Amino acid sequence: MSGFWDNILVETAARYSAVVLCTIVFLAVFEFATSYRNWEEIKRGNLAVAMATGGKIIGIAVVFKYSIEHNDTIIQSMGWGAFGFALLLSGYIIFEFLTPAIKIDEEIGKGNKAVGLIAMLISIGLSFVIGASIGGG
Repeated sequence: MSGFWDNILVETAARYSAVVLCTIVFLAVFEFATSYRNWEEIKRGNLAVAMATGGKIIGIAVVFKYSIEHNDTIIQSMGWGAFGFALLLSGYIIFEFLTPAIKIDEEIGKGNKAVGLIAMLISIGLSFVIGASIGGG
């Protein structure tokens, strides 16, 4: 049975499944942290929310890319991925805090594409910074 877990196809499928599950959980946490409902707004055609959510998805994926690259086990990868996600979330909160003249969450909910784009780019940019230091990498 140990040979089964050493198979690269099995390992890839396991890591993929773990990342998909973590992404779903992390997006649910982001949904809780925002004043708008991501999927309802996207369904209504709110491009600002779609961009901000897309940036979060790419950000989570980038963090996990580095996490998988620099860790031997799925558990280590998930742990570093969760830590990276916490940093991404804190980056979103800091972004809101550092722009007191603009209520980021409110503007994205209203469909402000410029704010949605900046939120997307911040998530993606921070994910590379976070990823670069994951696991001693």
